[in-house]
Amino acid sequence: MHEIPIEDLALLEVLKRVDQRVAMESGDTEILERLLDAGFLETDEDGVPVLSAAGVEMCKSLQHRIAADKQAAKILAEREGEVRAG
Repeated sequence: MHEIPIEDLALLEVLKRVDQRVAMESGDTEILERLLDAGFLETDEDGVPVLSAAGVEMCKSLQHRIAADKQAAKILAEREGEVRAG
């Protein structure tokens, strides 16, 4: 099992901040432009970035991946406990 890359975790955090309309930091300009170019963000009538349908799906996908990784780690830990006890 490979852990989710730190870049994907960072992407999820930026997408969640956009969705929650949290003020972006000065260093976020480049990533916001890349997300707009990639189709994960759109701008509303005021020019504020918002998640596109693809952005929403990316958030869901990353959240599912994190949940699946946690579940897999739990199962592996349980198996390891069984092996030691056995």
